[in-house]
Parts: sequence; structure tokens; C-alpha cells
Amino acid sequence: MRIVFIGPPGAGKGTQAENIIAKYKLAHLSTGDMLRAARDAKTEIGVEAEKYMSSGRLVPDEVVIGVIADRLKQDDCKTGSLLDGFPRTIAQAEALDKMLAGAGTPLDVVLELKVPDDELFTRLSKRGRADDNPDTIKERISVYNNQTSPLLDYYGKKGLLKTIDGMGTVEEIFFRIEKVLDPPKST
Repeated sequence: MRIVFIGPPGAGKGTQAENIIAKYKLAHLSTGDMLRAARDAKTEIGVEAEKYMSSGRLVPDEVVIGVIADRLKQDDCKTGSLLDGFPRTIAQAEALDKMLAGAGTPLDVVLELKVPDDELFTRLSKRGRADDNPDTIKERISVYNNQTSPLLDYYGKKGLLKTIDGMGTVEEIFFRIEKVLDPPKST
């Protein structure tokens, strides 16, 4: 099973990603973790990524795509993966489609964890992190909404997008995810 997991900051995506990985035995492909691992391993792509990361700049698409391509070739990804934080742009989504098609392993589903902006604001305000001040929170939610809407359209047109209501308990939300990933078998 190959899943792209999309959700705004504060939606509970990290918690639900852990649940999905545990139940479905998927490799967790977090872009940030992979970039740091490639940097620490001093791979060619990791060295290139470090040039951007050390100066606080965004790592360019071609570098991020290279890291994803390398990671998808590893053994633990053969049975399935959960992509978290990638793709973030249409160009990245198109590159991912080509990579997966080339390997004969297309995406199965794109899960969007949806939570109203006012609830995201409330959740993020309660976390108490230094960067969770009202202006920063509003900006992060706005950037997410602007960056993500084209991806939602892209995957919606492909028939891959499934929107999950992110309101409720962790268990209630995971139950909704399970209903998408384990649809009832028709007899």
C-alpha cells in the first residue's frame, strides 16, 4: 500500500501517521527525516541538501525528489510506504507519479486530514511552543492552505483523494482512516 498523507499543522497527522504505520506495517517516509539522514550519511544528495538546510533555505525540488527516489528503492519500502511531507508541489507530485509508475508501484490513496482553520488555531495555540504565536500560526495555516489546494485538486482529478474528518478523538479519527484503507469486501 502506497499512501500520501496530507494535513495542516495541528491536524494530528503525526499521531495518525504512527497509527497507520503500526497497523499496516508501512515504511514512514518523512521528508525532513530523510533529508537529515542523507545529510548525516554524507550521501551525494545529502551533501547537496545540507548546503540549503544549513542556511535556512528550502531544499530545491530536484534534491528532495532525489532523496525520495533513493529512499523508495530501499527494502522496507517494497511492501508499502506512507509519504509524509511530500509532495508539496504539483511538480513534486508529477515526479512522484513517474517514479512510482516506473517501479510498477502506483499510489493507492491520498489521505487528507481535514480540520477547520479555527480549530487548528486553537490546537496550535495550546501547544505552547515558542514559534506558536498567533501571527505565526495564522501564517502557517495560510501557507499550508495556499500550497496544498493545488495538490488536492491534482489528486482529486486522479480519483485518489480521500478526505478524513480530523475532528474527534484519536481513536475516532483512526477509525475513519481504517474505513478508507480497509473498505468492506463486497460478496
